[in-house]
Amino acid sequence: MKCEIMNLKEIKNIGFIGLGVMGSPMCKNLLKNKKWHIIVNDLDNSKEKELEKNGASIANNLNELFNVADMIITCLPGGDFVKEIYLGEKKIVSEINPDKLIIDMSTSQPDLMIELNKLITKKGSFFADAPIARTRQAAKDGTLAIMVGSKKQVYNRIFPILKYMGKDIMHCGDVGTGQMTKILNNMILFETVVALSEAANIAEKYDMSVKNLFENITKCSGDSFALRNHGLKSIAQNHFPSPAFSSEYALKDLSYAINLGKTHNLNLPGANSAKKLLKKSIMNGDKDLYFPVIKKHFG
Repeated sequence: MKCEIMNLKEIKNIGFIGLGVMGSPMCKNLLKNKKWHIIVNDLDNSKEKELEKNGASIANNLNELFNVADMIITCLPGGDFVKEIYLGEKKIVSEINPDKLIIDMSTSQPDLMIELNKLITKKGSFFADAPIARTRQAAKDGTLAIMVGSKKQVYNRIFPILKYMGKDIMHCGDVGTGQMTKILNNMILFETVVALSEAANIAEKYDMSVKNLFENITKCSGDSFALRNHGLKSIAQNHFPSPAFSSEYALKDLSYAINLGKTHNLNLPGANSAKKLLKKSIMNGDKDLYFPVIKKHFG
């Protein structure tokens, strides 16, 4: 079924599903535009109530949200949750009306995004995968990196709305490429944090200040976003807060990357090393702590 994509002026109602560590501050930023009516849904009613205080409405159920909203955003913990929302018992995807814009900002499998796109397109609506990167503070500040996989015309339509949540918004290609970019970015990040943890542990054994080491490396070839954030703000201070991007979530994202490699029989020694450390962190009771806590689990 073919239809003309809606004009932005017609987007009045935005549904937001998933008010977790990242979703809640992202939704609050959307509420800054008073032209939009934001309708929220989360399994935790207290999170819904918090957004209601900021001006959002609470949907009675998912069906109501999908019926009322012109645009629907899902921001969930992972692919299993995304699959359950769209393809699970409620079979929401089969109830989608034409002319909807649907954006999944979770991190999940690229092939799931491609499957959802086919089903949603058949209903006469439009889909984009737009996973996010950076910290919870970036979500609060509206400075996230957002990697979009969609048709170019869909990207152009959703870009002004994504700008309320992100600073660096990139079109990665067709549906699925947003997830691919996010997953491989995270794989690189996790492997870099392993290297930073190794360096920190060596420095400590020689009574060297990790903070001083990392500050000096910011002026050298080892400088990186991970060094300045995960290194200096977390590893050097032995500060691994919760809520934050946890060991459990990191392992989930890394597993997606490893599975992509397995599909083509690729050996990924760096990724598998990071996976072992994340698993060890979780087994030792740190699953909810900020994932650079892997520094504690060497040896």
